[in-house]
Formats: sequence, structure tokens, C-alpha cells
Amino acid sequence: MAAPSSVTERERKYEIVAGSGVPRLIGVAGVATQDAPVEQMLDASYYDTETFRLARSGITLRRRVGGHDAGWHLKLPVSADERHELQLPPTGDPHKVPGRFRRLVRAYTLGEKLVPIAHLRTDRFAHRLADADGRTVATLTDDHVTGEAGGATARLDEWRELELELDPATEPGRLEEFDRALAEAGASASPWSSKLRRLIDDRVPASARGEKKPSAGEVVLASLREHHDRLRRADVGVRLDAGDSVHQMRVATRKLRSALRTFGSIVDKKATAPLVAELKWLGRQLSPARDTEVTEERLRERLDEVPSELVFGPLRQYLTRYFAREAEEGRTRAMATLTGKRYLKLLRALDTVLTEPSLTAAARKPAKPGLRKSVRKAARKLERAEAATHGLEGDELEKALHDVRKKAKRARYAADTVKPVYGRKLRGWRKNVKAVQSTLGAHQDTVVGRDVLHHLTIAGHGEGQNTFTFGLLYAQDAGRAEKLRETFATQWRRLRKGDRPGWLG
Repeated sequence: MAAPSSVTERERKYEIVAGSGVPRLIGVAGVATQDAPVEQMLDASYYDTETFRLARSGITLRRRVGGHDAGWHLKLPVSADERHELQLPPTGDPHKVPGRFRRLVRAYTLGEKLVPIAHLRTDRFAHRLADADGRTVATLTDDHVTGEAGGATARLDEWRELELELDPATEPGRLEEFDRALAEAGASASPWSSKLRRLIDDRVPASARGEKKPSAGEVVLASLREHHDRLRRADVGVRLDAGDSVHQMRVATRKLRSALRTFGSIVDKKATAPLVAELKWLGRQLSPARDTEVTEERLRERLDEVPSELVFGPLRQYLTRYFAREAEEGRTRAMATLTGKRYLKLLRALDTVLTEPSLTAAARKPAKPGLRKSVRKAARKLERAEAATHGLEGDELEKALHDVRKKAKRARYAADTVKPVYGRKLRGWRKNVKAVQSTLGAHQDTVVGRDVLHHLTIAGHGEGQNTFTFGLLYAQDAGRAEKLRETFATQWRRLRKGDRPGWLG
């Protein structure tokens, strides 16, 4: 099956008083003409799991007949007004969700079967809004909808709504201009994110809501849910081979693992230990793909800095061949991971932690006093890691500094988790921790870079390449590493003497 086509959809929906006409929007947001309505009959069947796992995450999956884009549509939320829509043609079994879409939403469905949950018929009257040059600015539709949902009890409903959708080439900010004009014309913003949600909203389990004075457990769970959402969005991106998606998935994985370890006194660490181990495994599986991206980008930038007279032979072409092989191996490994049973089991375990968390007695404490100990512990681990670097040299020092970097990440993530209750008080300390982490990250890049350059030199020599330039870059990285260690020493003193709450120690 061909890859799905993709479009970014920016729109808002509006309630309209029964019997009222469609607002005229000439003169708004550059609109010069408003075409007469073109009628379309749309018939759509919607799919989800029996527990509405897609709807709970704001995802819509449907097969629609009628209109210019008939076929299978998968809509993924980006923001309140923006959705990423993937489309497949209406081929194959009309009652079976295409395998490509089933795989794309696997992190949300957890392997549960996708079944029909609703049917919507829409009598649509579409008005094209164009500028003075005839270019489409937006489309205003007057939709008359009939919906039916199955389940234990059937439901029928009818309503009318307006929908204002910007053309992909239109500046997103113009949506606000249309919004004001429609409000002045008597239309009000719809409380529903989609027609489907309007029909089935009371059947979809409500999302957890934060309290004004949350407990320690509620703060930690809110952070875990955020990283879980990021992991699932990145999962879709990796399957679509979207840029930076592997990196985003690794970050989400690392933050989930870090939160579970750092706040093990809140979400019982014994209960989550198997999940923490599996998250570590997932990170390792994704590492080759991401490391290849980072290393290639960095080496190409470094090569661009070398005077042309010191670049011997077709080194850029050689790098292209080398990293193409590495990237293909990394992607193959990542995709094998995401399609495997072990990963699905991990996702289910993570879902259980979030829906049926094993909270300790400490989780019931008010957030401020309840979270201090965990953050303080992360800070002390960072300090002990730095102390362990004293007196070391060479490879041992580089390994120890890498450990400091990892402890700095965990300390920063801890500060991010408690930001809702300690944001201002930890701001200065977090900033200094991040500076240390960034510098040591750059230092680790030189370590990895030298390993790769050493390999490239040997392999290139065997293929008859002039590898002088790789040796030059190796020497430059060694010098850069030394300067970064000096920067780290300065930043560490600033971290120790900088602003921090007294309870942090």
C-alpha cells in the first residue's frame, strides 16, 4: 500500500443559532470574495477501541465517502486549532482499518481491536473565501449533521455547525481575525473539538484534572502522563520516518525512566522496577539511529570548518556512504523494536502504571514537603558524581564526566517535575544544572566523535582514502574537549555558589 498523504489542518468550529444565515466575511483577513455554497454529501464511519483509547487522546480515525478527499483519514492533534491529517484512498475492505493506520496508532490502542463506534452524515455547504488575486484564503462550511453511535444504548443526534478552515498556505494568525468576525456575526465557539466528540463525549472516560493544591503523587503522575503523551506522539513520528522523531522518543523514554527512579518514594520503585528496566532497553534500541544522526551532523559541520586546502579526497561522499549504511541499520533496529511484542508489553505496563499507580504513603503528602527529599537526593547524587572525577585522567576522566552529565540530566528532570510547586525557587539552580549538562554533552560529543573518526581513519585507509583530514579533526576534538572541561569547572563553581533553596543543601 502507498504511503499516506499528509496535510496540516487549521480550523475552528462554531455554534450557530437555528435559522440564521451564513455570515459574510468579505473584508476579513484579506478576503475579497465569498463564493456561493457548493453542496457535498459526506458519509463517515468512525473507528476506535471499545474503551475509546483514540478519542481519549484526541485522535480521530474514519472512513469517509463523498467530498474531494474520500477515503481513510487519521487525524492527530497538534494544538487546539491544528491537526495533522493522514489520508489513504478508499481501497480494500471498507469495514477494515488499513494495516498502516493500525500500526501507526499501536502506541495508543495497545493492540486492542479497532471497531466501528459511530456514523455521521453531513450535508455540507462550502463557501470558498478568496483574496483579490483569486487565491483561496479559507473555507467556511455550513454543516447539517446527523449522527448515530452504537454501544449498550444507541444514540441519535442532529445539529448544525459552522467550520472555518484555513488554506494550508494562509498565515495561521488570520484564524484570530476570522474568529472575531464570526463572534460579531453571532456565532459562538463550539465546546467540542470534533463532530465525533460531540456525539460520544459522555461515553469517553474523563482525563485526570489537576487540583489547586495537589499531592506529591498527583504532581509526579501529571509529569509521567506528559512524558507518556510525548512518547506516543514520537512513536507515530518514528513510524512515519519524521525528522527528529527518534530523538524525541529517546528523550521521552529517558524522562519517564528518570522520573520513576527519582520519585521512587512516591510511585513505588519496587513495583515499577521492571518497567524502568524495559525503558532502559528501549533507549538502547533507539540509540544507534539517534547517535548516527548526531554524529553525522556534527562531523559535517566540523568538516565545513576545515580550510579547503586541508581536505584531501572525496571525504564528504565517503561520509555519505558510511552514514547511509549506519542510518539504515539504526532505522531497521528501531522499527523492529516498535513492531515487536516486547515493546507492546512495555506500553501496556506503562499504561497500567498511569491508570493503576502503586502509590506510597508519601504520595499523599502535600506536594511541597512531599517532593523535597527526592529532588535533594538527585542534587546530592550529582555532587557525588562530580567529586568522583577528582584526580582522574584520560579515559577514566571522560567516563566519570559522562556520569556527571547523566546525573545532571536527572537533577534537571527532577526540577522540571516539581516546577508546578517549586518553579521559581529552583529556577536559578536548574539553569546552572542545565549549563553543566550542556557543556558535558558537548564534551561527550567529542568523545564519541573521536571514536568514530578513529574508525573512519582505519576503514578509509583500507579503501584507499587519504585520511589526513580525519586525523586533523581528531586532534581538534581532543583540544576542544580540554577547553570544555575548563568551562565545566567554571560552571560547577557557579552551580555550587549559585542561587538555590536552603532545603536543597
